[in-house]
Amino acid sequence: MFSFFKKKKIIAHLRLSGVIGNVGKFKQGMDFSGQEEIIKKAFSLKKAIAIAVTINSPGGSPVQSHLIYKYIRRLAKKNKKKVLVFAEDVAASGGYLIACAGDEIYANSSSIIGSIGVIYSSFGFKELIKKIGVERRVHTAGKNKSTLDPFLEEKSEDIERLKNIQLDLHKDFIKVVEDSRGSKLNKSNDIELFSGEFWSGTKAKELGLIDGIGNADQILREKFGEDVVIKKFEKTKGWLSKKLSSSGDQMDQLANVLEERSIWQRYGF
Repeated sequence: MFSFFKKKKIIAHLRLSGVIGNVGKFKQGMDFSGQEEIIKKAFSLKKAIAIAVTINSPGGSPVQSHLIYKYIRRLAKKNKKKVLVFAEDVAASGGYLIACAGDEIYANSSSIIGSIGVIYSSFGFKELIKKIGVERRVHTAGKNKSTLDPFLEEKSEDIERLKNIQLDLHKDFIKVVEDSRGSKLNKSNDIELFSGEFWSGTKAKELGLIDGIGNADQILREKFGEDVVIKKFEKTKGWLSKKLSSSGDQMDQLANVLEERSIWQRYGF
């Protein structure tokens, strides 16, 4: 007879989705400035006993990944909230870095998890412009200002400089994973966890990169009961942003789509 007065358990459920960083003209990827307010709102739900974060991202900007990760951890500590992260199709590279903000991480058995590494890719057009009779003219103040210009021949010192930067970024990434996962990481086998390789959710669980298999609705109800109230928080795209995107240059839009799709397709999607 007193069940009517029983307090409901409330979970704030935050969704983060997309390529991390700016992915083109009028098209904003998932970055800190775009997600800050919605993350803050989720943690501001005072009655929430925990924060759930669903992430679906193949990665992108290392800086934006770190900013989102650190902001979630800071609010979790400040508000004394446990954070549970749920990976959907992909939580790879920067997407996995953000997932490490969770006290616990879950995924589908077929999710793609990991890719703890740093990548830089571009094209070389030196022979192409020579073939069509175009001369490249570059004038700089500072001898390294034209580093890795795609229309000039690669220099070994430029590549070495880039590699050193990548190693620094990789060390930062590894530290986040080790601080987050700690003794849960399975380093006793022959698999190199930090090689940039990625795995299925099932294998990621064996490696200690995640804590379990299951989706958000299932796990939250198992942990907090069938009557748990899940309040969803997700950033919606504004009317002006949609209008600008739809009215933008078609070639720009095509380039943006191809760039974004190429990032997703590294992981088979």
